[in-house]
Amino acid sequence: MKPGNLKEEILRLKAGRDAIILAHNYQREEIQLLADFIGDSLELARKSSKARGGLIVFCGVDFMAETAAILNPGRTVVVPDPAARCPMAAQLPVELVRKAKREHPDAAVVLYVNTLAEARAEADVTCTSANAPQIVNALDEEKILFGPDKNLAWFVQQRSDKRIIPLPDNGYCYVHRMFSPADIMLLKERYPDAEVLVHPECDPEVQNLATHICSTSQMLVRAKASPAKRFIIATEVGLVKRMRREFPGKEFIPALESALCEQMKKHDLEKLYLALRDVEHVVCVPPEVATKARAATERMLEISGRAAHD
Repeated sequence: MKPGNLKEEILRLKAGRDAIILAHNYQREEIQLLADFIGDSLELARKSSKARGGLIVFCGVDFMAETAAILNPGRTVVVPDPAARCPMAAQLPVELVRKAKREHPDAAVVLYVNTLAEARAEADVTCTSANAPQIVNALDEEKILFGPDKNLAWFVQQRSDKRIIPLPDNGYCYVHRMFSPADIMLLKERYPDAEVLVHPECDPEVQNLATHICSTSQMLVRAKASPAKRFIIATEVGLVKRMRREFPGKEFIPALESALCEQMKKHDLEKLYLALRDVEHVVCVPPEVATKARAATERMLEISGRAAHD
């Protein structure tokens, strides 16, 4: 089927299924353009919990679709390609969390939403890159088990007096580890008027070169509000395409053209069409896991929502 026809069929099926399409900022542009909502992990978690309709088609990686399923019991969540699995999430199996809890019984467990549901069920609260320091600092405990991204843990530690214990010792996002200080310095020399926006999953040496350290949603907010006309963007290149589309009067320079998340890019129009047509690849989270993970996720939404109104 030709792309034009695919788009028409996707829209027809979406209406017929009373479906909503949610897409992460790192999705292919063709997916973003058909989505009802585009966002980062926190935005998509909020949107999925408020979305209407009987079917949620989630264009993201496994842990994100699990979050939508957890927050929407009784509704159907499907993914276009079930092979879209986050390698970083897989670095923190549930047994490692349980072991750390036994070793640190006085610690709160804060897990990045970039973690599989089974592990998140062991957390006191989840967080995203947009709200991690806020969540940690809202807790009473002085010791925090934080995983799975070590660089995000470092970012939080710089903004908290609490003791942050990374879990595992060296969890990482392979895309954000691609950026080097040399890459950033070269671009800063070439574009001295540019703001440098860096994701907190990048190495500390790269974060230290940033004008602003931002989640993807915060990068969009900064690009809109800033008087700057040029930005160097250190995150997955899918966001750069969205920024160019939404802010055509500004220039967005990827810190690395090859910064691609292969897992995010597994979804395409044909797979999206098939997911809507056949309602296949349904995301299932065991009820006992979902109940515990939902409590940790809802606590995150409550803390972040409360702070937004303070």
